[in-house]
Amino acid sequence: MKLPDFPWDSLAEAKATAAAHPGGIVDLSVGTPVDPTPELIQRALQGASDAHGYPQVWGTPDLREAIAAWFARRRGATYVDPDGVLPTIGSKELVAWLPTLLGLGPGDEVGFPAVAYPTYDVGARLAGATPRPAQGLLEYGPKAPKLLWLNTPSNPTGAVLGLEHLKKVVAWARQHGVIVASDECYAELSWTSDEPTPSLLDDRVTGGDPTGLLAVYSMSKQSNLAGYRAAFVAGDPALVKQLVEIRKHAGMMVPWPVQRALLAAVGDDEHVAVQKSRYADRRTTLRTALEAAGWRIEHSDAGLYLWTTREEPCRDSVAALAQQGILVAPGDFYGAAGQRHVRIALTASDERIAAAAERLRA
Repeated sequence: MKLPDFPWDSLAEAKATAAAHPGGIVDLSVGTPVDPTPELIQRALQGASDAHGYPQVWGTPDLREAIAAWFARRRGATYVDPDGVLPTIGSKELVAWLPTLLGLGPGDEVGFPAVAYPTYDVGARLAGATPRPAQGLLEYGPKAPKLLWLNTPSNPTGAVLGLEHLKKVVAWARQHGVIVASDECYAELSWTSDEPTPSLLDDRVTGGDPTGLLAVYSMSKQSNLAGYRAAFVAGDPALVKQLVEIRKHAGMMVPWPVQRALLAAVGDDEHVAVQKSRYADRRTTLRTALEAAGWRIEHSDAGLYLWTTREEPCRDSVAALAQQGILVAPGDFYGAAGQRHVRIALTASDERIAAAAERLRA
């Protein structure tokens, strides 16, 4: 099995150039939260620090019930069964291992968007399956993949799939016997609505039947919990049971203090609104400066990134911005279809975002 090189390793030269700027580097190449973890979550973690016993792989009943209640409250998914909920060690590990956990292997295909986070491709390769990126369902023709990944809101583009689109995907998947997994970890950060973006598990999409469907969610972005590795998957109870059984054998369990922190996080909406407001301000500052400097923003309707182009090869854009002390991610990290774009993260302090804006205006 051969895996691709880790994409961010290729940014070493651009990073060195940006770091040499007299005002210091503004690193907008990764989506790593920089703001404090909310105190109520820290307190929950601290209160569970006497963790002398093994945690439950499946998660405690109260945690799974709280996550199901969160889906009903925030995602329009009132039919999520606590038995169809599983906490995970961050969402990236589940994305990487889901094809393997589902028993996929040689001869099977894993579908995902043509412009997508690299881990969908890596997960297919880890299982020995074939990665199959596509612009749309029609590209799959008569042979459908065993697993189809959706990513809404998209990383890197910020594009959002609407309810009607999701309903069509579900109908197609059930017709062809395809498992659909939707990576939705930026859903609360919608910039076109006060409400979260639509979920695959929304009642209007599933009709109350989650068979063959999984939604993956992370608290890293909305709750500044990237260092906790706190996430979960929910949907079809039969599929979740399969995941639980294999993860028991593999020892893939979320630590008890993190489960308690996750319980606190899903039960509180106020801290999410506060964090969204911070990102909204940074987004406005950065977007205004980019557009004034001749960059075009595409999609970017939700999430932590601006998908940006000035109609040149993405590595040229990376190099030009590095000269201004700004480090960004080239679009080719996310597939050949992104080779004329760059992804610019909002995850920097107010001071660093302001510095980037000032340099773009100069």
